[in-house]
Amino acid sequence: MSNLLAPRMSAVKESPTGAISGKVRDLVKEGKRVINLGEGELDFDTPEAAKLAGIQAICNGQTKYTDVGGTIELKDAIVRKFKDENNLVYASDEVIASSGAKQIIFNAFLATISPGDEVIIPAPYWVSYPDIVNLAGGVPVIVECGEDSCFKLTPQVLEATLTEKTTWIVLNTPNNPTGAVYTARELRALADVLAHYPRVLVMSDEIYEHITYDHSHESIAAVDSRLHERTLTINGVSKVYSMTGWRLGFAGGPAWLIRALEVLQSQSTSNPSSISQAAAIAALDGGTDFLAPRMQILRKRRARVMDAIAQSGGRLSCNETEGTFYLYANCTGMIGCKTPSGKVIESDIDAADFLLDEGGLAMVPGTAFGLAPYLRIAYSIADNELEEACNLLVEACNKLS
Repeated sequence: MSNLLAPRMSAVKESPTGAISGKVRDLVKEGKRVINLGEGELDFDTPEAAKLAGIQAICNGQTKYTDVGGTIELKDAIVRKFKDENNLVYASDEVIASSGAKQIIFNAFLATISPGDEVIIPAPYWVSYPDIVNLAGGVPVIVECGEDSCFKLTPQVLEATLTEKTTWIVLNTPNNPTGAVYTARELRALADVLAHYPRVLVMSDEIYEHITYDHSHESIAAVDSRLHERTLTINGVSKVYSMTGWRLGFAGGPAWLIRALEVLQSQSTSNPSSISQAAAIAALDGGTDFLAPRMQILRKRRARVMDAIAQSGGRLSCNETEGTFYLYANCTGMIGCKTPSGKVIESDIDAADFLLDEGGLAMVPGTAFGLAPYLRIAYSIADNELEEACNLLVEACNKLS
């Protein structure tokens, strides 16, 4: 019956990160020990204030429909957050809340892309960007940004990639999967190029904004006011507040675009969960003091994985990342090696399969993010599990010949 599927389904594939998590769950059901280093989810708990606000919302009967784009109270909290933390000033009709940041990205592309429109996506990229563009009828223009540019888009490359068909450019800082963080100077240089292309929209995905180590986060719409009226700044409570399951994303942008997103949302999911909205208000208004001790833990975890990479016998290499809780490890040293079973590793996909089969370690290959050969290692798991994973990683690499 697969012939009944719409042709558009041929333009999209299952999320690689979701597939990895599904494979891990299947192996665990079979009784196998697997440590998941492939999931973009912190092991920290949701802040207490947010949890209590969600519980209180249930007890108070806040379990009905709300305005499609979020309650007035949540929109006010989002407006305050953008102003206080990002120096971005929005009115209530210039912000929206959705069932996760992914929904905002999906709706934004669906609302603005016509057949043949191009979207510039720097690689490595979050796995869903190209597929969502394809579903919207657009053309993903993948621009490789390698280690020589610290995995960042340069103004020279941007200038060479822009065309009359360019509708969007996607910027993700801090970046998933590389952890790269754009500085204000780097964003200003990109803005100088975009200033000559007034019809190009900017999608700034800032979902990891507070998870930075040595560089503070900057929003391109605040760095250069010329882009404010054509930038959609996307965020949410999933990563920073460890609220992935609450499914609450939000964005700020021009009123005409936000209105279009609300129209689409009204015909799909309608409002995000009323309970999650109440919890998000408490999270956004509660500040980020809870993050300091968590960042110290993440620093130690990053250092531990970097140490394991250094002990891999040259099979892996990686520069210390500036943000997020990922390391994007170059696995060129594994290519051409033989596994104990005699199989030759020919790609980062093979490398990931080997580490899963031999070491019980689940990682996402760089191919899924548009730049190979790499492995994304998420050090967002409990310390004892991470210690075990690091030891298994070194052991597996040392078995290669």
